[in-house]
Amino acid sequence: MAEPDPRQLSSSNNGKVYFVGNGDCYSHVDYNEHIAHGKVDSVMVARGALIKPWIFEEIEQGQYLDKSATERLAYIEKYAKYGLENWGSDEIGVGITRRFLLEWLSFACRYVPVGLLEHLPPHIQDRPPAHKGRNELETLLSSDNYKDWIKISEMFLSPAHKDFRFEPKHRSNSYEIEAEG
Repeated sequence: MAEPDPRQLSSSNNGKVYFVGNGDCYSHVDYNEHIAHGKVDSVMVARGALIKPWIFEEIEQGQYLDKSATERLAYIEKYAKYGLENWGSDEIGVGITRRFLLEWLSFACRYVPVGLLEHLPPHIQDRPPAHKGRNELETLLSSDNYKDWIKISEMFLSPAHKDFRFEPKHRSNSYEIEAEG
């Protein structure tokens, strides 16, 4: 009979209390610093994964990964596919998928490719100035304008209805522009 996985046992059974670090993990450097200096067993990764879903690859490999715009677009395509599988490909399912995708894109647009960074390590709170990417797709993926996010969603979810409106739920540059305009 196999030994039980100690992670699934209560702390009273194995005598260990697991500590999980929390806070702004945006790179393998952040992760390793939390583990080394925070006296934690693991680290939560939330917004970091929203901005760059390959952060777990970076942590595993111990290096920054400079994902191309095409590779990043493949993540968006996969997200749209999973959304349609979950909520359906009818009008309602497409609408729900689009709204969740746009919320995600309101985070993902904050990513600045490693090859364009002025300093390492990047910080999750940094808000990069508008910049031109290494190609048109990279520039589009970096846009903080919600209309560009809608264009990206239309690549996989068909054109949005002419009256479609989107306002991010969190404070983003696009929300502030819309609120001021």
